[in-house]
Amino acid sequence: MNFGELVSKVGHLSVIDTEVLLAGLRASEQASLKVQIVRWTASGKLVQLKRGTYLLASPYRKAEPYGPHLASILAKPSYISLEKALEHYNLIPEGVTIYTSVTTKRPSRFDTPAGIFDYRHIQIPLFWGYSAVTLDRQTGFMAFPEKALLDFVYFRNPELSEAYLEELRLQNLEAISLKRFYEYAKRFQKPRINKAAKLMGPYMEHRKRRNKP
Repeated sequence: MNFGELVSKVGHLSVIDTEVLLAGLRASEQASLKVQIVRWTASGKLVQLKRGTYLLASPYRKAEPYGPHLASILAKPSYISLEKALEHYNLIPEGVTIYTSVTTKRPSRFDTPAGIFDYRHIQIPLFWGYSAVTLDRQTGFMAFPEKALLDFVYFRNPELSEAYLEELRLQNLEAISLKRFYEYAKRFQKPRINKAAKLMGPYMEHRKRRNKP
Protein backbone atom coordinates (compact mmCIF):
# COMPACT_ATOMS: atom_id res chain seq x y z
CA MET A 1 0.00 0.00 0.00
CA ASN A 2 1.37 3.42 -0.91
CA PHE A 3 0.49 6.60 0.94
CA GLY A 4 -2.03 7.71 -1.67
CA GLU A 5 -3.90 4.44 -1.22
CA LEU A 6 -3.85 4.93 2.54
CA VAL A 7 -5.34 8.42 2.24
CA SER A 8 -8.01 7.10 -0.13
CA LYS A 9 -8.86 4.34 2.33
CA VAL A 10 -8.87 6.23 5.63
CA GLY A 11 -8.96 9.92 4.68
CA HIS A 12 -12.56 10.20 5.88
CA LEU A 13 -11.61 8.94 9.35
CA SER A 14 -10.52 11.28 12.12
CA VAL A 15 -8.27 8.66 13.72
CA ILE A 16 -6.41 5.73 12.18
CA ASP A 17 -6.33 2.44 14.08
CA THR A 18 -3.59 0.17 12.77
CA GLU A 19 -5.42 -2.94 13.98
CA VAL A 20 -8.20 -2.09 11.54
CA LEU A 21 -5.69 -1.46 8.74
CA LEU A 22 -3.92 -4.76 9.35
CA ALA A 23 -7.06 -6.85 9.66
CA GLY A 24 -7.42 -9.40 6.87
CA LEU A 25 -3.89 -8.96 5.54
CA ARG A 26 -1.43 -11.80 5.16
CA ALA A 27 1.53 -11.85 7.54
CA SER A 28 3.92 -10.57 4.85
CA GLU A 29 1.52 -7.74 3.97
CA GLN A 30 1.15 -6.80 7.63
CA ALA A 31 4.94 -6.65 8.05
CA SER A 32 5.27 -4.46 4.96
CA LEU A 33 2.52 -2.07 6.12
CA LYS A 34 4.07 -1.77 9.59
CA VAL A 35 7.35 -0.70 7.98
CA GLN A 36 5.49 1.85 5.86
CA ILE A 37 3.70 3.26 8.92
CA VAL A 38 7.06 3.82 10.62
CA ARG A 39 8.36 5.60 7.52
CA TRP A 40 5.24 7.76 7.09
CA THR A 41 5.47 8.76 10.74
CA ALA A 42 9.14 9.63 10.43
CA SER A 43 8.45 11.74 7.33
CA GLY A 44 5.62 13.61 9.04
CA LYS A 45 2.77 12.20 6.95
CA LEU A 46 1.30 10.44 9.98
CA VAL A 47 1.06 11.77 13.54
CA GLN A 48 1.29 9.18 16.31
CA LEU A 49 -1.00 9.67 19.30
CA LYS A 50 -0.08 6.40 20.96
CA ARG A 51 1.04 2.98 19.83
CA GLY A 52 -1.33 1.83 17.09
CA THR A 53 -3.27 5.12 16.92
CA TYR A 54 -2.47 7.83 14.37
CA LEU A 55 -3.75 10.94 12.65
CA LEU A 56 -3.15 11.89 9.06
CA ALA A 57 -0.94 14.99 8.99
CA SER A 58 -2.81 18.25 8.47
CA PRO A 59 -2.37 18.51 4.66
CA TYR A 60 -3.98 15.11 4.13
CA ARG A 61 -6.97 15.10 6.49
CA LYS A 62 -10.44 16.33 5.67
CA ALA A 63 -11.31 17.71 9.13
CA GLU A 64 -9.32 18.90 12.11
CA PRO A 65 -9.37 16.43 15.01
CA TYR A 66 -11.89 17.18 17.76
CA GLY A 67 -10.27 17.05 21.19
CA PRO A 68 -13.12 15.29 23.02
CA HIS A 69 -13.21 12.66 20.29
CA LEU A 70 -9.47 12.00 20.61
CA ALA A 71 -9.80 11.85 24.40
CA SER A 72 -12.53 9.22 24.12
CA ILE A 73 -10.35 7.06 21.85
CA LEU A 74 -7.06 7.25 23.72
CA ALA A 75 -8.63 5.71 26.85
CA LYS A 76 -11.92 3.81 26.92
CA PRO A 77 -14.23 4.28 28.68
CA SER A 78 -13.67 7.90 29.58
CA TYR A 79 -15.30 11.32 29.62
CA ILE A 80 -13.80 14.81 29.85
CA SER A 81 -14.33 16.53 33.20
CA LEU A 82 -12.72 18.91 35.69
CA GLU A 83 -11.20 22.12 34.29
CA LYS A 84 -11.57 21.24 30.60
CA ALA A 85 -15.29 20.58 31.01
CA LEU A 86 -15.68 23.77 33.06
CA GLU A 87 -14.05 25.67 30.19
CA HIS A 88 -16.37 23.91 27.70
CA TYR A 89 -19.42 25.28 29.54
CA ASN A 90 -17.80 28.72 29.98
CA LEU A 91 -17.96 28.28 33.75
CA ILE A 92 -14.41 29.57 34.17
CA PRO A 93 -12.76 32.41 32.21
CA GLU A 94 -9.39 30.72 31.64
CA GLY A 95 -8.44 28.68 28.61
CA VAL A 96 -7.42 25.12 29.52
CA THR A 97 -4.78 23.32 27.47
CA ILE A 98 -4.93 19.87 29.10
CA TYR A 99 -7.81 17.50 28.39
CA THR A 100 -8.43 15.92 31.79
CA SER A 101 -10.71 12.91 31.60
CA VAL A 102 -12.15 10.45 34.08
CA THR A 103 -11.84 6.72 33.43
CA THR A 104 -12.49 3.45 35.20
CA LYS A 105 -9.13 2.22 33.87
CA ARG A 106 -5.68 2.98 35.24
CA PRO A 107 -4.43 6.60 35.29
CA SER A 108 -2.47 7.56 32.17
CA ARG A 109 -1.22 10.55 30.24
CA PHE A 110 -0.52 11.13 26.55
CA ASP A 111 1.55 14.12 25.43
CA THR A 112 0.77 14.32 21.71
CA PRO A 113 1.07 16.88 18.91
CA ALA A 114 -2.73 17.13 19.06
CA GLY A 115 -2.80 17.98 22.76
CA ILE A 116 -2.13 16.67 26.25
CA PHE A 117 -4.60 14.06 27.48
CA ASP A 118 -4.60 13.22 31.18
CA TYR A 119 -6.74 10.44 32.67
CA ARG A 120 -7.76 10.14 36.30
CA HIS A 121 -9.07 6.86 37.69
CA ILE A 122 -12.50 6.76 39.29
CA GLN A 123 -14.43 3.87 40.81
CA ILE A 124 -17.11 2.33 38.59
CA PRO A 125 -19.99 3.47 40.88
CA LEU A 126 -18.90 7.10 40.30
CA PHE A 127 -18.59 6.81 36.52
CA TRP A 128 -21.73 8.67 35.41
CA GLY A 129 -23.01 12.18 34.75
CA TYR A 130 -21.83 12.75 31.18
CA SER A 131 -23.21 12.92 27.65
CA ALA A 132 -22.03 12.75 24.05
CA VAL A 133 -20.69 15.85 22.27
CA THR A 134 -20.18 15.87 18.50
CA LEU A 135 -18.36 18.06 16.00
CA ASP A 136 -17.79 17.24 12.31
CA ARG A 137 -19.15 13.72 12.93
CA GLN A 138 -16.56 13.19 15.66
CA THR A 139 -18.09 12.14 18.96
CA GLY A 140 -16.63 12.36 22.43
CA PHE A 141 -18.01 12.41 25.96
CA MET A 142 -18.24 15.37 28.33
CA ALA A 143 -19.31 15.60 31.97
CA PHE A 144 -22.44 17.57 32.67
CA PRO A 145 -21.45 20.89 34.28
CA GLU A 146 -22.68 19.78 37.70
CA LYS A 147 -20.63 16.56 37.54
CA ALA A 148 -17.57 18.45 36.31
CA LEU A 149 -17.70 20.71 39.38
CA LEU A 150 -18.11 17.78 41.74
CA ASP A 151 -15.38 15.78 39.98
CA PHE A 152 -13.14 18.83 40.42
CA VAL A 153 -13.76 18.78 44.17
CA TYR A 154 -13.37 15.00 44.31
CA PHE A 155 -10.01 14.90 42.53
CA ARG A 156 -8.42 18.26 43.40
CA ASN A 157 -9.66 18.25 47.00
CA PRO A 158 -9.31 22.04 47.41
CA GLU A 159 -9.62 23.80 50.76
CA LEU A 160 -13.09 25.13 50.03
CA SER A 161 -14.22 28.49 51.34
CA GLU A 162 -16.13 31.44 49.94
CA ALA A 163 -12.80 33.16 49.29
CA TYR A 164 -11.60 30.13 47.30
CA LEU A 165 -14.81 30.08 45.26
CA GLU A 166 -14.29 33.76 44.49
CA GLU A 167 -10.79 32.94 43.25
CA LEU A 168 -12.26 30.34 40.88
CA ARG A 169 -14.16 33.20 39.22
CA LEU A 170 -17.11 30.98 38.37
CA GLN A 171 -19.31 32.48 35.66
CA ASN A 172 -22.24 31.54 33.42
CA LEU A 173 -23.86 29.87 36.42
CA GLU A 174 -27.15 29.71 34.53
CA ALA A 175 -25.67 26.55 33.02
CA ILE A 176 -25.81 24.90 36.44
CA SER A 177 -28.98 23.18 37.64
CA LEU A 178 -28.82 23.40 41.41
CA LYS A 179 -31.36 20.59 41.67
CA ARG A 180 -29.11 18.30 39.64
CA PHE A 181 -26.03 19.55 41.51
CA TYR A 182 -27.47 18.50 44.88
CA GLU A 183 -28.74 15.19 43.48
CA TYR A 184 -25.31 14.40 42.03
CA ALA A 185 -23.56 15.36 45.28
CA LYS A 186 -25.81 12.98 47.21
CA ARG A 187 -25.19 10.24 44.66
CA PHE A 188 -21.44 10.36 45.39
CA GLN A 189 -22.18 9.08 48.90
CA LYS A 190 -19.06 10.84 50.14
CA PRO A 191 -19.27 13.08 53.26
CA ARG A 192 -16.59 15.38 51.80
CA ILE A 193 -18.63 15.93 48.63
CA ASN A 194 -21.85 16.55 50.58
CA LYS A 195 -20.03 19.10 52.71
CA ALA A 196 -18.70 20.83 49.60
CA ALA A 197 -22.16 20.94 48.04
CA LYS A 198 -23.57 22.62 51.15
CA LEU A 199 -21.05 25.43 50.66
CA MET A 200 -21.02 25.64 46.85
CA GLY A 201 -24.78 25.37 46.28
CA PRO A 202 -25.82 28.43 48.30
CA TYR A 203 -22.83 30.36 46.92
CA MET A 204 -23.92 29.67 43.32
CA GLU A 205 -27.55 30.40 44.15
CA HIS A 206 -26.55 33.77 45.62
CA ARG A 207 -24.41 34.55 42.55
CA LYS A 208 -27.28 33.67 40.25
CA ARG A 209 -29.66 36.03 42.08
CA ARG A 210 -27.04 38.78 42.14
CA ASN A 211 -26.47 38.51 38.40
CA LYS A 212 -30.14 38.72 37.47
CA PRO A 213 -31.03 41.99 35.68
